[in-house]
Amino acid sequence: MNFSQKAKEHIDSCRFCWMCHHVCPVGNATGLERNTARARALGLSLVARGAVEYSEDIINNVYECTLCGGCMTDCVTGWDPVMFAKEARLGAALDGKLPEYVLKMINNLTEKGSIYGAEKNPNIPVFEDKDTLFFLGEDTRAKGCAKAAVELLQKAGVKFALLENEPNSGASMNFLVGAANETKSMMEECTKILSSYKTVICYDPYDADVILREYKEWGIDVKAEVKTFTSYVAELIENGALKIKNNGKSYTPQDSPYLARDLEETQPIRKILSACGTVNEMLLNREHTVLAGQLIMGEYMNDVIEKIASNRWSNAKNMNTKTLVTASTAEYEYLSRTKPEGMELLKIEEVVLQCL
Repeated sequence: MNFSQKAKEHIDSCRFCWMCHHVCPVGNATGLERNTARARALGLSLVARGAVEYSEDIINNVYECTLCGGCMTDCVTGWDPVMFAKEARLGAALDGKLPEYVLKMINNLTEKGSIYGAEKNPNIPVFEDKDTLFFLGEDTRAKGCAKAAVELLQKAGVKFALLENEPNSGASMNFLVGAANETKSMMEECTKILSSYKTVICYDPYDADVILREYKEWGIDVKAEVKTFTSYVAELIENGALKIKNNGKSYTPQDSPYLARDLEETQPIRKILSACGTVNEMLLNREHTVLAGQLIMGEYMNDVIEKIASNRWSNAKNMNTKTLVTASTAEYEYLSRTKPEGMELLKIEEVVLQCL
């Protein structure tokens, strides 16, 4: 396993530090020291120095990270555990040491077009439009539902395309193996489709993050204007395409880490909720948000991801939340599974539809 010099520097620095110990959603869910950035860096530092083999246990530990970036947000010295975790995943792929559960997902993606092995979702309609594409993403097509989002765009008079054979953004491959040639090829194929439209609306925050941020790092240029679903809906309300009646209800936004941290987008969801009612903030919000669900890791660490979502509900209850609102398919799925009695969970489009 060969690490870049940059990764080695970050690994060596992180292995001495507890600064982000308290913010890792996986570490807080398992209570295990191994699920902290410091412990991961300790293991990888031994590999980098040739003291131990890149073993199955160390590789599994690398895949116990959600890549949510909470550790980076709390690090005042600027070290990046997400970067070296992704580089370690690529190393496992190049060394032919990927875990079986990862190989299974990659094979599903190659053979069936989705890491989940899902067949086509019959509940997703097909629309054609030359200018605007509504991009649902792999998680939504395999595990979620965008019926309310489609209805909302139609009520706003938006003409858009929904593709039967939507390209994969490369987000799942980016998560599983990082900067591999296969990941880049998938991104480039997706770009060809996206660039045939003037505007692309990304429904899922993780796809939006990858397309708007990661593609640039790969030197991949999408000719279309790409917008997050939340920012687009906020624009529709602002320009009067969606006429909202404020119902005075209290809503608590669950910020997606991919929107709030990676894309620095925190205001659109609050503009939407302020138009519909009032905003009651979550404990740890905006860029300091805590991940509340991860579908890819749910394929091999389901109990841990459910505990992460349950912990987030505890945060919500401590802030007297009545209605929690998310824009993420993955977070909605896991928050739904763990929702306490007496509390309400809504997607952002469901809130707006209630206020038309």
